[in-house]
Amino acid sequence: MLAAALWHTARATGHMAAHLRANWLDLLLILGLVAAALAPPSHGSDWILLLRLSVAFLSLVRMVWCLQNLLTRGGTLYLVALACVVLLMCGVGFWWLEPRTPTLSDGLWLAFTTAATVGYGDVVPTTPASKIFAVFVVLLGFGVLTMVTAAIATSWIETEERRIEREILYDMRIRIGKVDADLNALRAELRAAAHLLASAEEGKHLAQTRTATAHDQGNAG
Repeated sequence: MLAAALWHTARATGHMAAHLRANWLDLLLILGLVAAALAPPSHGSDWILLLRLSVAFLSLVRMVWCLQNLLTRGGTLYLVALACVVLLMCGVGFWWLEPRTPTLSDGLWLAFTTAATVGYGDVVPTTPASKIFAVFVVLLGFGVLTMVTAAIATSWIETEERRIEREILYDMRIRIGKVDADLNALRAELRAAAHLLASAEEGKHLAQTRTATAHDQGNAG
């Protein structure tokens, strides 16, 4: 699915080579997933186990990269929902793979303690399959729980930032109101000065006209 999406997007952009070079992590992840699926069981070789762990780490990095936009205002609820879904899936996996978790609640408890790296020791993975699955749960679950913690911290910080923003906006509105009032007063003063200047020019012109008329009448007499 990831390969099909990457190929379709690369063709749609019209610059396939550049798009593939820009998404080299997806290419590496696709190759790793194919190799991990075709490889023999992990308990027979440490290299195969290392390969699958590397693919799990790349999957975690890719997931964090995709979900980084949720670490914003309003993204905390989505991350909490995602964490619940991931823990539920991990609990179902332990319920299916681990004989010491006969109920779903036991599987969920083991998934939470594994993802949170608590390790109480009351229930631990015992089979090779559940141990390998526990590695994936640690990488995936710890990453999701870390993002939830970061989102909560971000919401607290942004609450303080919003308070500061409101104070700044309030101060700006006050200052803008004062500037607007000063501009209105200055416009009124300019209009009054222009009116006085126009009146003075009109009086001066009228006085000159009267002087010229009186001078003409004196010459005529």
